[in-house]
Amino acid sequence: MPDQKDVATMRIDSADLVTLPEDKLLGLRLSELPLRIEGTWLEARIAQLYAELAAKNIFFRPRCYLADEWLTPEGEPVIGIPFYLAHPRLIELQRKMMLEAEGDTDDTCMKLLRHECGHALTYAYDLNRKRSWQRVFGHSSEEYGDTYRYRPYSKSYVRHLDYYYAQYHPDEDFVETFAVWLTPGLDWRRKYAGWKALDKLLFVDRLMADIAGKPPLRASGKQLWKAGAIRSTLDRYYRKRRQAEAEDFPEFHDDNLRRMFVEGKASGETRRSVAKLLQAQRKALLVEVSNWSGERRYMVNKVYKAVLQRSRALRLVTDEADTVAVLKLATYLTTLMMNYRYTTRLRGKL
Repeated sequence: MPDQKDVATMRIDSADLVTLPEDKLLGLRLSELPLRIEGTWLEARIAQLYAELAAKNIFFRPRCYLADEWLTPEGEPVIGIPFYLAHPRLIELQRKMMLEAEGDTDDTCMKLLRHECGHALTYAYDLNRKRSWQRVFGHSSEEYGDTYRYRPYSKSYVRHLDYYYAQYHPDEDFVETFAVWLTPGLDWRRKYAGWKALDKLLFVDRLMADIAGKPPLRASGKQLWKAGAIRSTLDRYYRKRRQAEAEDFPEFHDDNLRRMFVEGKASGETRRSVAKLLQAQRKALLVEVSNWSGERRYMVNKVYKAVLQRSRALRLVTDEADTVAVLKLATYLTTLMMNYRYTTRLRGKL
């Protein structure tokens, strides 16, 4: 096996990715990865998407390419699929580095393809420029935020991807509605009966009938952010991704919790378990943090559970009076929730 310095200059084939040690794999540039859609399981998934469009008499077939993430470049009727899905070893690495490999099963891959197809279809037929589209979904010109606040019990939106993604932006509302409409075997009229979202589904049904059998205004587009053009190494790529998505990782709270408490063993009255203290004060913490931050209790509870899990995993203890320790925890949780309320991130803006 060549030394690390040789990896960047040698030619790598698909078989090499299986046996290459992880440190050398991480040293490869994305542009050096021997990846293609043809001959992989993705080819069958794309064919399935095309078949679903054909079954609805929609002539458009979005071109797919490998990118650094799931995306449809703005204004371009093409679909970018994450590079790691083109090879089993890279799917495995993605799971290890990012805790999940989005789209790594047939079901989730199809959900995401239908979603991105909605974006590509919008650009192919200029759907978002129609006044009827804007009356139903809003305006595409609305700014995309870094993240979004959602109402989990709203019946004004379909539920397709996780985290109530239809509530993010008017464009996402449409493409999520389209994805539900396109899903084979789904009786969306029955599933969404009585929901305001049904009106959107019926609109999409009429809109698709209008473009059925018609060629797209734009059938092809630019492939932006192609994996083959990215010079960053896998190691740098994952470091950057983990920093940007720090809140999604278990260790997000660790440094702050270690500053407040110490790791060790509980010993009766002298050193008490922080996790047990959190459990004992759960109701009071949820009520007080919710009241002071103005954030809904279900969101406070989500963060509380993460803090509890890490306190238990780190075996944190305290020798301070319970009132002092609880005040620290309440202050920390309130700070996180105030950040979230005003910046939509637990740690505020990066």
